[in-house]
Amino acid sequence: MQRPLRKSATNRSLFGVCGGIAEYFDLSPLGVRLLFLIVPGNVLIYTILANSMKDAPRYL
Repeated sequence: MQRPLRKSATNRSLFGVCGGIAEYFDLSPLGVRLLFLIVPGNVLIYTILANSMKDAPRYL
């Protein structure tokens, strides 16, 4: 069973989108953030992902 793509609860700068993608693909969050800086249309893609991805459950 594959785990769902969710926003990160622990590694978040704005909304946790890049942290969630990094956790899902087991990558560095910094690398994903840098990738978002060079992708054309990055603001639109980030906005869509921030609104469509579910939040990760927060643990104490």
